[in-house]
Amino acid sequence: MLLSEQEINRRQKREELMRMGIDPYPAELFDVTATVADIRGTFQPTPDAEVAPEQDFSGDERWGNVQMAGRLMGFRIQGSASFAEFQDSTGRLQLYFRRDDLCPGEDKTLYNTVFKKLLDIGDIIGVRGHVFTTKTGELSVYVKEFKLLNKSLRPLPVVKEVVNEQGEKETYDAFTDPEQRYRQRYVDLIVNPQVRDVFVKRTKLVNSIRQFLSQRGYLEVETPILQPIHGGAAARPFRTHHNTLDMTLYLRIANELYLKRLIVGGYDGVFEFAKDFRNEGMDRTHNPEFTQVEFYVAYKDYLWMMDTIEEMVEKVAIDVAGTTRVTVGENVIDFKRPWKRLTMFEAIQEYTGIDVSAMEEDELRNVAESRDIKVDSTMGKSKLIDEIFGDAVEPNLIQPTFITDYPVEMSPLTKKHRSKPGLVERFEAICNGKEIANAYSELNDPLDQRERFEEQLRLAERGDEEAMALDEDFLRALEYGMPPTAGVGLGIDRLTMIMTNQPSIQDVLFFPQMRPEKKLEVSDDADFVNAGIPAEWVPALQKLGFLTVEQLRTANPNKLFNDLGGARKKLKLDLKMPGLDEVKSWTGQ
Repeated sequence: MLLSEQEINRRQKREELMRMGIDPYPAELFDVTATVADIRGTFQPTPDAEVAPEQDFSGDERWGNVQMAGRLMGFRIQGSASFAEFQDSTGRLQLYFRRDDLCPGEDKTLYNTVFKKLLDIGDIIGVRGHVFTTKTGELSVYVKEFKLLNKSLRPLPVVKEVVNEQGEKETYDAFTDPEQRYRQRYVDLIVNPQVRDVFVKRTKLVNSIRQFLSQRGYLEVETPILQPIHGGAAARPFRTHHNTLDMTLYLRIANELYLKRLIVGGYDGVFEFAKDFRNEGMDRTHNPEFTQVEFYVAYKDYLWMMDTIEEMVEKVAIDVAGTTRVTVGENVIDFKRPWKRLTMFEAIQEYTGIDVSAMEEDELRNVAESRDIKVDSTMGKSKLIDEIFGDAVEPNLIQPTFITDYPVEMSPLTKKHRSKPGLVERFEAICNGKEIANAYSELNDPLDQRERFEEQLRLAERGDEEAMALDEDFLRALEYGMPPTAGVGLGIDRLTMIMTNQPSIQDVLFFPQMRPEKKLEVSDDADFVNAGIPAEWVPALQKLGFLTVEQLRTANPNKLFNDLGGARKKLKLDLKMPGLDEVKSWTGQ
């Protein structure tokens, strides 16, 4: 493994610490008695107040002896006294280190060597000291003791902030590349603390929904993730094989059919926060692994469920954002009840001027093709209507809207409409141009359900890979009798995107699915020599991080010339420095 100069340097510091008898990775606990948030929450600076003289709170029983643990994020070494920027899970705070307080005796090694020379940005330390404010009004901790808790062997991306002439903060070298942020979320969370807030809000969102459902007496349950039949949604599944049972299993695409089995079993209301998996495309609103909450309540219908979803999501907005009005991109979305309601056919007619309610498959295909929607022979009526709706209507629904009363072909698990032939009692809640919830008056007629499944089998025979499979055990459960039931699935990831104003689903998943990371290609010494670089200078270039000739070609020759001088000195190379023109030739300039 090729290491950068900094990585080599940090490993050498690790070895030096161990030679000094300091364990860079101690096992014993470190008792944390205060966090940055605790301190900042107690000592709030007065806005526009004059800069106060230095204040020492060491006489305060609570703040006279605090113990904190966190990561070093910056240093300002000033001889016998230094400042450091410290970060824990709750925020950042300044630390003050004074040599003679840390080392009251003759031996100043702890400050002069360990602190000043062997600690790096990214190291995790524990400190004991007291709270004070500096003469400039900066809240700080005066460190009396510190202990290394973890030696970081990789340098963090250094995010620099400066104040420009207009008094505005400008950020440089931020860790902003999306691919790197998603692949190395642990680094993203360290150097971009605002990212942590997104995931705190996600947890608040989940807890808000859980509280809402639990307080109504519904039971939180768990159902199988590995299923012998993929059902409950129209989607392509992931397939695996169980060796002991010698059978094919599927990662669940939904948990609907299992939750409805529990309603058959006698529970009045059940819900589950489910990880579901769909072997489909990926974009800013789709990840192959996603989270939704599904809940089912006996003796209710889809009209009741609309009222319930409105109430629940309004509560979520208040719990997460403190208001029903949430800014998403350029829009302000208001979750305050009541939400707009349109039937699917009304919505298509409103946004296209076309009434598709009585159209057959060929007519629907013509409408789709007229709008440049890609269609094929596997698409039945339901798929064509869905494609037209997705193209013409869905992107325009920014404020929360219920789309109701879908064609029966689109909804194999939904009860037929009580008064509108050819339709079913279904709604989708759509917000910011995307579906966030899908709900039914659940189909509980076992013979009707069998016919719907058989129609799905015919679609599968035509090549529809998302058609549902026929689940004989679920049909058997329905034959024992399922009470009238309302059910819904609500997407946690998409709702979190809206509540936290994030443009991509990858921004609300800690570890989104990604392609395998490309292995870094490394040029060997002969490649560099063939490119015109003297063999004796190749090690210095590699130490500077140029692992391929292509990387070298992108280098700034003036900076490279200066860096080579430093590398020559550090590596103690007895070589004559190349001229600037020669270095330019190495970079192809």
